[in-house]
Amino acid sequence: MIRSRIASAAFALLLASAGPFAVDAAFAQPVPPSRPGTVLPEDKADNPVTPDKSQRAPAATLERLFQRLHDATTQEEAEGVARLIQRRWARSGSDTADLLMTRAQQALKENQNELAIELLDRVVSLQPDWAEAWNQRANALYLMGDSIRSMLDIGEALKREPRHYGAMMGLGMILRQQGDDKAAMTAFRRALEIYPQFDAVKKAVDSLKVEVDGRDA
Repeated sequence: MIRSRIASAAFALLLASAGPFAVDAAFAQPVPPSRPGTVLPEDKADNPVTPDKSQRAPAATLERLFQRLHDATTQEEAEGVARLIQRRWARSGSDTADLLMTRAQQALKENQNELAIELLDRVVSLQPDWAEAWNQRANALYLMGDSIRSMLDIGEALKREPRHYGAMMGLGMILRQQGDDKAAMTAFRRALEIYPQFDAVKKAVDSLKVEVDGRDA
Protein backbone atom coordinates (compact mmCIF):
# COMPACT_ATOMS: atom_id res chain seq x y z
CA MET A 1 0.00 0.00 0.00
CA ILE A 2 2.79 2.44 0.95
CA ARG A 3 4.70 1.50 -2.19
CA SER A 4 1.60 2.12 -4.30
CA ARG A 5 1.02 5.55 -2.77
CA ILE A 6 4.64 6.58 -3.33
CA ALA A 7 4.55 5.34 -6.92
CA SER A 8 1.34 7.29 -7.48
CA ALA A 9 2.90 10.43 -5.99
CA ALA A 10 6.03 10.15 -8.14
CA PHE A 11 3.92 9.48 -11.22
CA ALA A 12 1.66 12.44 -10.44
CA LEU A 13 4.74 14.65 -10.23
CA LEU A 14 5.88 13.35 -13.61
CA LEU A 15 2.50 14.19 -15.11
CA ALA A 16 2.52 17.62 -13.47
CA SER A 17 5.69 18.44 -15.38
CA ALA A 18 4.19 17.26 -18.64
CA GLY A 19 3.14 19.60 -21.39
CA PRO A 20 3.69 20.28 -25.06
CA PHE A 21 7.36 20.20 -25.98
CA ALA A 22 8.67 23.64 -26.88
CA VAL A 23 12.01 25.21 -27.68
CA ASP A 24 12.13 26.93 -24.30
CA ALA A 25 10.67 24.02 -22.33
CA ALA A 26 12.41 20.75 -22.95
CA PHE A 27 13.17 18.09 -20.30
CA ALA A 28 18.06 14.21 -17.90
CA GLN A 29 19.93 11.72 -16.27
CA PRO A 30 23.40 12.24 -17.32
CA VAL A 31 23.82 8.77 -18.77
CA PRO A 32 27.32 8.37 -20.22
CA PRO A 33 27.01 7.51 -23.92
CA SER A 34 28.25 4.09 -24.95
CA ARG A 35 29.88 5.35 -28.13
CA PRO A 36 31.87 8.50 -28.81
CA GLY A 37 29.73 11.26 -30.26
CA THR A 38 30.32 14.28 -32.37
CA VAL A 39 32.50 16.96 -30.82
CA LEU A 40 30.29 20.00 -30.48
CA PRO A 41 31.19 23.69 -30.27
CA GLU A 42 30.29 23.93 -26.57
CA ASP A 43 33.14 21.52 -25.79
CA LYS A 44 35.64 24.27 -26.48
CA ALA A 45 34.17 26.49 -23.78
CA ASP A 46 33.57 23.66 -21.34
CA ASN A 47 36.94 23.38 -19.63
CA PRO A 48 36.71 20.69 -16.91
CA VAL A 49 40.01 21.87 -15.42
CA THR A 50 38.90 25.37 -14.52
CA PRO A 51 35.09 25.37 -14.26
CA ASP A 52 33.32 28.31 -12.67
CA LYS A 53 32.11 26.76 -9.43
CA SER A 54 30.43 29.94 -8.27
CA GLN A 55 27.30 29.31 -10.32
CA ARG A 56 25.58 26.58 -12.24
CA ALA A 57 25.22 26.47 -16.01
CA PRO A 58 23.09 29.33 -17.33
CA ALA A 59 19.53 28.22 -18.03
CA ALA A 60 19.77 29.51 -21.60
CA THR A 61 22.76 27.25 -22.27
CA LEU A 62 20.91 24.18 -21.05
CA GLU A 63 17.81 25.15 -23.01
CA ARG A 64 19.88 25.26 -26.20
CA LEU A 65 21.43 21.89 -25.43
CA PHE A 66 18.09 20.28 -24.67
CA GLN A 67 16.69 21.62 -27.92
CA ARG A 68 19.66 20.17 -29.79
CA LEU A 69 19.16 16.90 -27.94
CA HIS A 70 15.54 16.84 -29.07
CA ASP A 71 16.39 17.77 -32.67
CA ALA A 72 19.35 15.39 -33.09
CA THR A 73 18.87 13.16 -36.14
CA THR A 74 21.29 10.39 -35.12
CA GLN A 75 22.04 8.57 -31.90
CA GLU A 76 25.71 9.57 -32.14
CA GLU A 77 24.83 13.25 -32.38
CA ALA A 78 22.40 12.98 -29.47
CA GLU A 79 24.97 11.23 -27.30
CA GLY A 80 27.44 14.03 -27.96
CA VAL A 81 24.92 16.58 -26.73
CA ALA A 82 24.03 14.37 -23.75
CA ARG A 83 27.69 14.39 -22.72
CA LEU A 84 27.67 18.19 -22.66
CA ILE A 85 24.50 18.20 -20.56
CA GLN A 86 26.13 15.70 -18.23
CA ARG A 87 29.13 17.96 -17.68
CA ARG A 88 26.90 20.86 -16.73
CA TRP A 89 24.61 18.81 -14.51
CA ALA A 90 27.60 17.33 -12.70
CA ARG A 91 28.51 20.73 -11.23
CA SER A 92 26.94 21.41 -7.86
CA GLY A 93 28.62 24.74 -7.13
CA SER A 94 30.43 23.19 -4.16
CA ASP A 95 33.89 21.64 -4.40
CA THR A 96 33.15 19.52 -1.32
CA ALA A 97 29.88 18.19 -2.73
CA ASP A 98 31.52 17.46 -6.09
CA LEU A 99 34.32 15.52 -4.38
CA LEU A 100 31.84 13.49 -2.33
CA MET A 101 29.84 12.77 -5.48
CA THR A 102 32.97 11.50 -7.23
CA ARG A 103 33.72 9.20 -4.30
CA ALA A 104 30.14 7.96 -4.23
CA GLN A 105 30.21 7.14 -7.95
CA GLN A 106 33.47 5.26 -7.48
CA ALA A 107 31.92 3.33 -4.59
CA LEU A 108 29.00 2.34 -6.84
CA LYS A 109 31.42 1.09 -9.50
CA GLU A 110 33.08 -1.06 -6.82
CA ASN A 111 29.68 -2.37 -5.61
CA GLN A 112 30.09 -0.57 -2.29
CA ASN A 113 26.48 0.54 -2.33
CA GLU A 114 26.11 1.24 1.38
CA LEU A 115 29.15 3.51 1.33
CA ALA A 116 27.80 5.24 -1.76
CA ILE A 117 24.48 5.96 -0.04
CA GLU A 118 26.28 7.29 3.03
CA LEU A 119 28.31 9.66 0.87
CA LEU A 120 25.25 10.72 -1.12
CA ASP A 121 23.37 11.43 2.10
CA ARG A 122 26.07 13.98 2.86
CA VAL A 123 25.88 15.41 -0.66
CA VAL A 124 22.12 15.90 -0.40
CA SER A 125 22.58 17.59 2.98
CA LEU A 126 25.19 19.94 1.55
CA GLN A 127 23.38 20.70 -1.72
CA PRO A 128 19.66 19.92 -1.29
CA ASP A 129 18.76 21.76 -4.50
CA TRP A 130 21.10 19.69 -6.68
CA ALA A 131 18.83 17.43 -8.74
CA GLU A 132 21.65 15.08 -9.70
CA ALA A 133 22.44 14.36 -6.05
CA TRP A 134 18.89 13.06 -5.54
CA ASN A 135 19.02 11.15 -8.81
CA GLN A 136 22.31 9.45 -7.95
CA ARG A 137 21.04 8.46 -4.52
CA ALA A 138 17.89 7.09 -6.16
CA ASN A 139 20.16 4.93 -8.35
CA ALA A 140 22.09 3.68 -5.33
CA LEU A 141 18.91 2.88 -3.42
CA TYR A 142 17.53 1.04 -6.43
CA LEU A 143 20.67 -1.08 -6.58
CA MET A 144 20.17 -1.85 -2.88
CA GLY A 145 16.65 -3.07 -3.63
CA ASP A 146 14.93 -0.16 -1.86
CA SER A 147 12.47 0.89 -4.55
CA ILE A 148 10.31 2.91 -2.14
CA ARG A 149 13.07 5.30 -1.11
CA SER A 150 14.37 5.29 -4.68
CA MET A 151 11.01 6.57 -5.93
CA LEU A 152 10.99 9.23 -3.22
CA ASP A 153 14.37 10.48 -4.42
CA ILE A 154 13.24 10.35 -8.04
CA GLY A 155 10.38 12.62 -7.03
CA GLU A 156 12.82 15.05 -5.40
CA ALA A 157 15.01 15.04 -8.52
CA LEU A 158 12.02 15.81 -10.75
CA LYS A 159 10.91 18.63 -8.47
CA ARG A 160 14.25 20.30 -9.01
CA GLU A 161 14.67 19.40 -12.68
CA PRO A 162 11.53 18.28 -14.52
CA ARG A 163 13.67 17.67 -17.63
CA HIS A 164 15.56 14.84 -15.92
CA TYR A 165 14.94 12.11 -18.47
CA GLY A 166 17.14 9.66 -16.58
CA ALA A 167 14.98 10.00 -13.48
CA MET A 168 11.94 9.39 -15.69
CA MET A 169 13.55 6.25 -17.07
CA GLY A 170 14.31 5.08 -13.52
CA LEU A 171 10.71 5.65 -12.50
CA GLY A 172 9.54 3.72 -15.55
CA MET A 173 11.78 0.78 -14.66
CA ILE A 174 10.42 0.63 -11.12
CA LEU A 175 6.81 0.95 -12.27
CA ARG A 176 7.37 -1.85 -14.77
CA GLN A 177 8.83 -4.09 -12.09
CA GLN A 178 5.73 -3.42 -10.01
CA GLY A 179 3.54 -4.56 -12.88
CA ASP A 180 2.18 -1.14 -13.81
CA ASP A 181 3.12 -1.31 -17.48
CA LYS A 182 0.77 1.48 -18.52
CA ALA A 183 2.29 4.00 -16.10
CA ALA A 184 5.78 2.78 -17.00
CA MET A 185 5.06 3.42 -20.66
CA THR A 186 3.92 6.97 -19.85
CA ALA A 187 7.20 7.62 -18.01
CA PHE A 188 9.28 6.16 -20.84
CA ARG A 189 7.45 8.14 -23.50
CA ARG A 190 7.82 11.31 -21.48
CA ALA A 191 11.59 10.72 -21.43
CA LEU A 192 11.58 10.26 -25.21
CA GLU A 193 9.90 13.63 -25.66
CA ILE A 194 13.11 15.13 -24.34
CA TYR A 195 15.66 12.66 -25.68
CA PRO A 196 14.16 10.92 -28.75
CA GLN A 197 17.40 9.05 -29.48
CA PHE A 198 17.65 7.54 -25.96
CA ASP A 199 18.32 3.97 -27.06
CA ALA A 200 17.62 2.20 -23.74
CA VAL A 201 14.24 3.93 -23.43
CA LYS A 202 13.33 3.27 -27.06
CA LYS A 203 13.94 -0.44 -26.45
CA ALA A 204 11.80 -0.32 -23.30
CA VAL A 205 8.96 1.34 -25.22
CA ASP A 206 9.22 -1.21 -28.03
CA SER A 207 9.06 -4.09 -25.53
CA LEU A 208 5.87 -2.68 -23.98
CA LYS A 209 4.17 -1.19 -27.02
CA VAL A 210 2.15 -4.20 -28.19
CA GLU A 211 0.96 -5.13 -24.73
CA VAL A 212 0.09 -1.63 -23.50
CA ASP A 213 -1.26 -0.13 -26.72
CA GLY A 214 -3.00 -3.35 -27.64
CA ARG A 215 -4.70 -3.40 -24.27
CA ASP A 216 -6.12 0.09 -24.88
CA ALA A 217 -7.15 -0.61 -28.45
